[in-house]
Amino acid sequence: MSAHHTAIAAGDATKKADPNKLSCCGVGVGVGGGGDLHFLPKKLVGGGGPSALKLALVSFLGVILVLAVDLSLTGAGAHRGLRRQYQHYLAGGGAVAVVVSGNGEGEGLNSNALPWLTVPNPSNFTEELLDRWLTPGGSPCRDSRTANISIPNLDDAAAAGEATELGAPEIHEFTFWALDDAGRRRCLGGDFFEIDLSGDEWKSRPPVVDHGDGSYSFRLQVAPRFAEGGFRLTIVLLFRSFEGLKFSSLRFKHRAELRRIPLLFHRSDASPSLPALETCRAADFARDVWSGRWTRLAKNDNCEEVDDAGRYRCLEPEHPCEAPWCAGPLGALESNGWVYSAHCSFKLFTADAAWRCLDGKWLFFWGDSNHVDTIRNLLTFVLGVADTSAVTRRFDAVFTNPSGGPGTVRITSIFNGHWNMSMNYLGLHSLRHKGFRRLVSSYFVGDDRAPDVVILNSGLHDGCYWTSVRAYVQAAEYAAQFWAGVMADVRAHGHAVPRVFYRTTIATGGYARDLAFNPSKMEAFNGVLVEKLKRHGVLTGGLIDNFDMTFPWHYDNRCNDGVHYGRAPAKLVWRDGKIGHQYFVDLMLGHVLLNAICNG
Repeated sequence: MSAHHTAIAAGDATKKADPNKLSCCGVGVGVGGGGDLHFLPKKLVGGGGPSALKLALVSFLGVILVLAVDLSLTGAGAHRGLRRQYQHYLAGGGAVAVVVSGNGEGEGLNSNALPWLTVPNPSNFTEELLDRWLTPGGSPCRDSRTANISIPNLDDAAAAGEATELGAPEIHEFTFWALDDAGRRRCLGGDFFEIDLSGDEWKSRPPVVDHGDGSYSFRLQVAPRFAEGGFRLTIVLLFRSFEGLKFSSLRFKHRAELRRIPLLFHRSDASPSLPALETCRAADFARDVWSGRWTRLAKNDNCEEVDDAGRYRCLEPEHPCEAPWCAGPLGALESNGWVYSAHCSFKLFTADAAWRCLDGKWLFFWGDSNHVDTIRNLLTFVLGVADTSAVTRRFDAVFTNPSGGPGTVRITSIFNGHWNMSMNYLGLHSLRHKGFRRLVSSYFVGDDRAPDVVILNSGLHDGCYWTSVRAYVQAAEYAAQFWAGVMADVRAHGHAVPRVFYRTTIATGGYARDLAFNPSKMEAFNGVLVEKLKRHGVLTGGLIDNFDMTFPWHYDNRCNDGVHYGRAPAKLVWRDGKIGHQYFVDLMLGHVLLNAICNG
């Protein structure tokens, strides 16, 4: 949902420079390409005393050079806000060293420390998305189709049969170009690339920027703790030319694996350090976009099959986390050692700690059926509640600590896929039903109190209902106004306003990557609704980026059935033909929700 995820971070090139001229100039390929951004002809700077004519020529070329660099970074006619955003993206938001590996050059502002790879909050997300989506382009831009890519440095090593070696924990940036069937560089963006960085103990989605001129940049970072062994950089072209945003996306799918590149990350005693991750607090949920990673801290090599209950209980339940990647019982996640972290790390809660936090609280969920799975898994795996029959699409129930200790929590969940809870595929349009609006509002003004915490989510149903991005933008604006009105009514009744979080919609997996709720569309919809909710002052709690959490596991159906990551364990044949399935991605979300609720 970010600039890098929906390909709008580096500018909307509404006025296109000549791609042939750009490709043959030293500055034409931008940062990370094959050109030298500091090129200046030696004859102009060397030799005897410079004449006035020479000085004038040098000055003139210097101005042209600066303008060309600016255009290569941002696209001709780009919005200044996007230009600043891309510069922030490159620098990590601070005066720190960033290694730019696409052309072997980097600029270190402070060589003593390196930042964690992060992505800045997007600005004018909806406006820029619509501008880019509606840009008609022109011949040859409009008529050419992406068929391949060119990543000069990485391709050269792969062609020689070698793995590219990179340092850890430096941030490495590479620029690649989209090519048409004839191998020519394209001059428009809009392609949706799935990029995966995987090792035996590491899985992440490198953040991507679409420059709008046919070039794209992505960044890689691996922490030294996990740098041993080989890595694979996989690049898949899922949709071309914003076709994933179309109403019926299946017929436009491309899904071509363009690269699988071997990488080696090395570390040394002289490697710069990273700041230690700290457990997430309230302020950490203010980020609109996360760029996290899954790391494997332990592994039971003998645990390959599920038990009779369909569960992967590979580690002892009390197996501890390893600081700073998480805190608490890693074994309780039933992931055989995998855990998620982002710009901060997360506590994995014991039942006692979770009940102490939730005691007396009222949680309100509004979203798609993934909410139902998460609530059930939270009750079952964390809180120890055996009877979860009350957890349906629409329910309001109070749960009590089954251990006999203190603890009660009220949970309300309203399915938003349709105003009729037995039906589907309306999404945000369900709010156009007056009775449904009254139902939702009644929980906030009908009692002597309002919920303490609200978890909102747009949902996969929106991908099936809205015929265009513009139609969804209008629906998101209506939804944001509705929720702003609900919170205004809470204040008017003298109640405490709840902390409101938006939990981004998942990245659909396996076969569902091609459908109407594909990752390209749902990520864009996430970004639109988050921006609308923030502008109306609704998100008083912040954001939980479940899209980023699920993306590394969305390539197949091992951790999902296509549209759910939290289906209950069962020793049955799963969608991929194997017995049982991995459900830990949704369990991790449950613990992340507890961090948001409890660590304020």
